Formats: sequence, structure tokens, C-alpha cells
Amino acid sequence: MSYVGGAPAKSLASPTSQYFNGDGSTTVFTLNRPVNVSEELEVFVNNIQQEPGVGKSYTASGTTLTFDAAPSSGTSNVYVVYRGLSERAIRLEATGAAGAGYFQGENGAVGDTTNGKGDIFRVHEKQLDTSVTIAGTDNALCAGPLTLATGVVITVSTGGTLVIA
Repeated sequence: MSYVGGAPAKSLASPTSQYFNGDGSTTVFTLNRPVNVSEELEVFVNNIQQEPGVGKSYTASGTTLTFDAAPSSGTSNVYVVYRGLSERAIRLEATGAAGAGYFQGENGAVGDTTNGKGDIFRVHEKQLDTSVTIAGTDNALCAGPLTLATGVVITVSTGGTLVIA
């Protein structure tokens, strides 16, 4: 069968979720994975779905979930579902030749550790401490959230592309 893009998954994915215990006074909870906006979550308190947004039931950013009013006391009475994020039962192992932060790709090539342009994966820090220029002939991709240290600048030359996913 023909298809565009990567090969279809050969395993089932399970939704990712998390429970919290409300205590009637706590309004801030720590999520086990970061989100960009509140709408990336479905939040239920005592089995009632909450509305995301400022001035509504809750907001979420990064790993912080903040309620406008503290959820009532209860064991696992706050249920959070991460929309669009599923966990697959896969295991990645670096080959000895790949080196730190790189994995061997399906085509057998191993990431180039001299220029940071790996075959599949590039592991990087969450904070950029050195100014960077993306050349007009390059595309760059970074997994966020990304924080820039004080005084650090990212320059994207004309024709170049930077995507923070």
C-alpha cells in the first residue's frame, strides 16, 4: 500500500493521563509533561470537564497547571488527559558508533557529531547559552520549550528557516 510520509505505526498507542489529589486549597499542580497551551489538556474535577482559559476554570503552560479556584478535596479527583500525545511502546538504543545524543537511522547512517546535523535525533539542552546564526541555505529544528540566556541572540539569515516544535 502506498502512503505519503513516515511508515504507519505497527503498534497501538495509549492516551497519556495523570491524576492529582485535590485538597480544597492548592491551585497549582505540576504536570508530568510540558504543554504549550491550556487547550492541549482535558481536565476533569470530580468527573466534570473544566473549561480552559484565563478567567475560566484553569490555565496550563509548561509543566504548570493552575486552577482559578482550588479543586475540592478528594483522592485522584483531578484527572488530566494530554490531548494528541500518546505513548508508544518503543525502545530506542544508541549504537556504539552513533555517540552521545545520536541514534542510527533506518537508512543505516549515523548522525554526524561534528556539525550537529544528526540522522534522526539530536539531543539538546533546554537553554541556549551561545548566540547562533542559521545560514540562508539551512533549515533548523529545535524541540521546545527553548529559553535564551541573557544577551543570547538567534539570527535567521534570509532564506534560512528555524522551527521550534
